[in-house]
Amino acid sequence: MQTPVIKVESFLANLPLFRELSKVEIERLAQATRPLRVARAEMLFHRGDLPRGFYLVVYGQVKLSFSTSRGDEKVVELIGPGQSFGEAVMFMERPHVVTCQALADSLVLHVTKEAVQEELERDPRFARRIIAGLSMRLHGLMADLEDNALRSATQRVIGYLLRDSGEGANGEGAIEVTLPAAKGVVASRLSLTQEHFSRILHELTSQGLVEVRGRLIHICDVARLRDYSG
Repeated sequence: MQTPVIKVESFLANLPLFRELSKVEIERLAQATRPLRVARAEMLFHRGDLPRGFYLVVYGQVKLSFSTSRGDEKVVELIGPGQSFGEAVMFMERPHVVTCQALADSLVLHVTKEAVQEELERDPRFARRIIAGLSMRLHGLMADLEDNALRSATQRVIGYLLRDSGEGANGEGAIEVTLPAAKGVVASRLSLTQEHFSRILHELTSQGLVEVRGRLIHICDVARLRDYSG
């Protein structure tokens, strides 16, 4: 599949991770960056593969997941445009602990480990950006762990819908949310089976809290949904 031509320098320069770097530094990173066109359902890497850099999504979406001993899939994270992944294992110099698969036709940039290490040595601002990004990722994983341990399945689904609604989650009245992936993928992200996820949506629908139209979720009343305990 032919890789489309993009302005790698412009894309990198507009990312929060690289925004403080100079034009020369951006050009150096761009020279060590390779665009990858990944078709829907194609694997970008498998668990156990050795990392040779990290990745940035230009467009499309990928999922990070692993399989349980029973063969069930657990989705760890969904990565969309402008987001990065793979930094932690790159620095640890250990194999990937998850598998990466495209959920849609995607364009991904691969930045080599050597280029990142050289920029880290040159510019402490870049190091601070990398640390901040990894810290945010860790904070998100800890929030997921807390949700799974302390919140019911219904509360997790409600929290996810409201979190995905952005600023609308703090308001009142009706809003609409589009699930970022198929229901089975979202269910796995919330540590639920697809059947359990569908039952919760049906419960919320029967309570007049939401209306489900495929991946589009119409939240009838944000305040009521936020207060619903199941």
